[in-house]
Amino acid sequence: MPNPVMTQDIMFPNCPIRNVLARIGDKWSLLVMHTLTQNNTAVRFSTLQKAIPDISQKVLTKTLRTLETDGFIVRTIYPEVPPRVEYSMTERGISFMNACKPVLQWALENLAPIIKDREAKSR
Repeated sequence: MPNPVMTQDIMFPNCPIRNVLARIGDKWSLLVMHTLTQNNTAVRFSTLQKAIPDISQKVLTKTLRTLETDGFIVRTIYPEVPPRVEYSMTERGISFMNACKPVLQWALENLAPIIKDREAKSR
């Protein structure tokens, strides 16, 4: 018997929800975009790494490439020695982050009780 989820993927490969959220719904994309949004200016790779210390260089690079490919951020390379590379939000990225603001605010408001519930369940 075929897996209904797999059949659905084959039948609806262009589902806009699945298509977009699969790319930005990973562990790091929203955090990277939030960090870029907070700076209101172009940010160097090393600055992003310092702002998100638990992301590896490899994963940050992959995340930035994915976000650039989908038009959420733009990468600017300056012809210097060594080359300077900066990342900034595009209008699409800013629009997406504006749509995420209520979710981010909800997370901030509910973080303490969520942690309290986690701690209570882990005892």
